[in-house]
Amino acid sequence: MEEWQQILKDSLKSPEDIAEYFSLDVDDVRKVDGFFRAQITPYYAGLIKHKKDALWRQLVPDIAEVKDLSGAMDPLSEDEDSPVPSIIHRYPDRLLFLVSPCCASYCRFCTRKRKVGQPDKISPRFIEDGLRYIREHTEIRDVIISGGDPLMLGDFKLEYILSSLRAIPHLEILRIGTRMPCFLPQRITPKLAAMLKKYHPLYINVHFNHPDEITPEAAKALGLLADAGIPLGNQTVLLKGVNDDPETMRRLMQKLLIVRTRPYYIYQADYVRGTEHLRTTVNKGLEVMESLRGWTSGMAVPYYVIDSPGGGGKIPLLPNYVQSINEREVVLRNYAGEMFVYPQTKERSRKRAPVHAPACVTMVSPAV
Repeated sequence: MEEWQQILKDSLKSPEDIAEYFSLDVDDVRKVDGFFRAQITPYYAGLIKHKKDALWRQLVPDIAEVKDLSGAMDPLSEDEDSPVPSIIHRYPDRLLFLVSPCCASYCRFCTRKRKVGQPDKISPRFIEDGLRYIREHTEIRDVIISGGDPLMLGDFKLEYILSSLRAIPHLEILRIGTRMPCFLPQRITPKLAAMLKKYHPLYINVHFNHPDEITPEAAKALGLLADAGIPLGNQTVLLKGVNDDPETMRRLMQKLLIVRTRPYYIYQADYVRGTEHLRTTVNKGLEVMESLRGWTSGMAVPYYVIDSPGGGGKIPLLPNYVQSINEREVVLRNYAGEMFVYPQTKERSRKRAPVHAPACVTMVSPAV
């Protein structure tokens, strides 16, 4: 048994173990566990500093999950875009390939909690059906391998999937979505990195929500992947009491760049049943985004998106920097609240009088 498998075996899994470790009411934990499985690796449990801190809120079961009946079980209508059990095909040229039902730890805000942790709904026995579907659909050029967490599979099984996909002529890009570098960084071994390196172009999207998750162990894991030539992106979920303040989010994005991981998305939390206590307003997300643009490197500014309820896909959201726009000029607000004018090109309307404006962007007045 490898080190990571032993650590995983020692995880907090039963309601009794979780209740004892975190001093919770065991009956409450049993109720929540019956709705959505709970599991926390000993590594991640050791990072939790105190009750209800940012890391606690992400993984420790909360009775609010079963008291709150708002939200949807399938908020993104994924099941409607699932032609075979292992495939979610929503966009024209790419799809999700679900290959593992399990995660090292279970996020309480999981958008796929109706399936994750249930081997009868996401199962390795559906992998061949998924491969067949991808072979038959030549419009697909990009496959995102997901689950659950694909890195819960052993190296041999994972390589079988990668090699099978890479043998499909019309596939160009392979991506893996994983939270292992955050929950169980010991899973990222030199052996795994060497195997993954054989299947370029391969990208990996990881998931960190708070700067305290970027530990020396996580940095080492991400370094092994980056040294194997794998571009790394990070997907963060905006969560109440976790990262919904500008300073925390800015520091997270900066630390990600230090460990060679490009901030990719900040997701508005999905409208999942039992997660109202973790969701923020969109206004809060826009406030956080304004604290990034201009106040730190552009490389540290991800897209802020809502994965639209009902299966509409990701929709980007931006603070309102354009104050007005017409044929003559665009009035813009910068990150510091100052107003600037950008003259439109004269070619937009050859009949109107020339615009007498300077050739550069000029400040009109400070924002009120």
